[in-house]
This record gives sequence, C-alpha cells and structure tokens, in this order.
Amino acid sequence: MSAVRNAGRTATVLAVVCACVFASQAAFAERGKHGSNGDTEQRAETGDDGTVSVTVGGVVFDRSKNGTGDSAGPLTSSTSWSPPPCWYAPKYSPEELQAHLEPIWEAGSTGHQWDTDQRKRYVDPDNPEKDFNKDKSGKGYWWASYVDKSFPPGWDSCNKDYFWVDTGDAPPADIENAVTPEILAELAYAEIRVPGTEVTLAPAQTTKVNLPTWAWLDAAEFKPVSVTASVREIGIEATATAVPVSLKIEPGTPDAESYPASGVCAIVDGRIGEPYARGKADSTPPCGVKYLRSSGDGTFPLQATVTWQIDWTGSGGAGGDLPDGEFGATQDVVVQEIQAINR
Repeated sequence: MSAVRNAGRTATVLAVVCACVFASQAAFAERGKHGSNGDTEQRAETGDDGTVSVTVGGVVFDRSKNGTGDSAGPLTSSTSWSPPPCWYAPKYSPEELQAHLEPIWEAGSTGHQWDTDQRKRYVDPDNPEKDFNKDKSGKGYWWASYVDKSFPPGWDSCNKDYFWVDTGDAPPADIENAVTPEILAELAYAEIRVPGTEVTLAPAQTTKVNLPTWAWLDAAEFKPVSVTASVREIGIEATATAVPVSLKIEPGTPDAESYPASGVCAIVDGRIGEPYARGKADSTPPCGVKYLRSSGDGTFPLQATVTWQIDWTGSGGAGGDLPDGEFGATQDVVVQEIQAINR
C-alpha cells in the first residue's frame, strides 16, 4: 500500500483549446491538447434505481451513499498523502478525436509546427496511426490526461500526448498515473463527504464552570459513507468507504479538562459519546469537557473533529487501506459561573 499512500491528490479539469485562443496563450493551448475541461464534460445520470452518478474527467462517481446535508464536508488526510493531481483515462474514439483536433488545426491557434506534427501523426497515410486509427473503431480508445480542478502541485506532470490503447490491453508501461482501481479509489476518497461535527452539550444550554458537560453526536448520522468511481469504457471500478472511529474535542482554552483526558472519544457500538440523562449531573461523562473558568462576555471556540478510517475495494479483488481522514468544526460555547443548579 506504500504506492497508494505516496500517490499524489483528486477530481478533474484540463483547458480545452478554442479556436479563438490568442497567440500569447499558445503554451497553455498546447498543454490543453492532452485533455479536456472537466467542467464542460461533467454530466449527471439517474439510474433505474434512482441513484445519481456524475461523470467528471473520464471517471463516473456514484455518490448515492455519500454524506449529505448542508454541513457535510470533505475529508482532510491525517498524513501528507493526497490523491493524484492528474491521471490518464480513455477520452476519445477515433471519430471523436478527429472532431476535436481538426477545428484546432484549422484555426492555427497552436502554431504551424505543432499543427504540422499533429497532422503527420494522425492523418499521414504512412503513419501507423493514420486516419486517427479509424480502422480500430470499437476496439479501443485514445487516452488523455485529466487534472484535479483545484490544480494542486503536480497537476501538470501528466504531459503525455494522446495515446492509443486497444481494448483489453494495459496502457504503456511508461505512463504513470494511468487509471487503475487503486487510482480510482484515491479519486473516490476526494469525493467523500461526511456529516458535520457540531456536538450536543448538556445538561445546561449554557455550560457552567466546574460542571462536567456531556458531549455527543447524533449516532444516526454517523455511519459509514462511500463513493464508487468507475471507468466504464474499460470496465474497472473502486469503492472508497469511510467509517467513523473517534471524536476529538478541544475545549478552546487551556483552563479546561477533557473526558477522557486525551480528549479523544472512541466510537463504541456506532455511538459517539453518550447523551446526557437526568440525574447524571455529578457523573463523569464518557465524552465531554469541564471548563474551569467562565468565558466572561465572550465564548470559547470548542473544536470537534471526527476521524474516519478509509478502506477500498476494487475490480479484480484489489483493495486496501488509505490514510485516515478528518473533518471538524468549531462551535462557540458560553461558560458561566454557577449560580444555582437544579438537578
């Protein structure tokens, strides 16, 4: 799995070269010849079972088992690992590549020499790939590069020109980041969304000094979520699944005690923390905090972060682990001096 952990980060976009590109943009236009803009390609499909899949950058993402809600958000790796910044996947049939390139050549926007070299490769009758490989229509695809739409470091490392792969064959050995179940799992990781982490605090609406405060999250929302990524043209897929494993509470002030002392609450039987019940005001909560001074006229920024364990399965029995992911949120807590307590 070291290869997985060292692979670089996710999702999709390359610039499409337009006929109206200015000469000063020629360098970027040449880079654009290798792929296409993920935004213009994005499309959604609804299956017979009502699930919605979204195609971006040559990859179909099934997000029907993903986290939902306005507070849901993406995971941040707990290590320096990140999904691939770019990858290669099937892009064009012979006819589609012709329809894509010929208008660019006619516009001359990428320069005479580049256009000439391209024509020689794809059209010259003496070239093995003459006529865009139309003699292989239905027997393979022209592959192209795609990049993460956030353009992270390394996004421009996939700089190979279009290359042909016959159906059933592996991409050339010198092509790094050619899409595989492992890479699909990494891209699916970046698409995972998990529930928000605003914790419930009790027994009081306003926390009291030196009063153990119980903290918990809605167990119904904190269940495994997953995203499946696939490339239908070559029949491969992978599913990345996130399972919540712990909740870390940081009180927002050193003048506080956490329960447990580490501030990390294990998830037991699918439950994060334990809801407060009447009569437990003097009991030690399995997950919570005790503030030792008031917040005065302000508040303390309590940070609640859930750690999610990630594993994946893919075509051909492939599978393994990816680095844990984290997602957290800050909530303002008012802490007052105890005046009177009704138990």
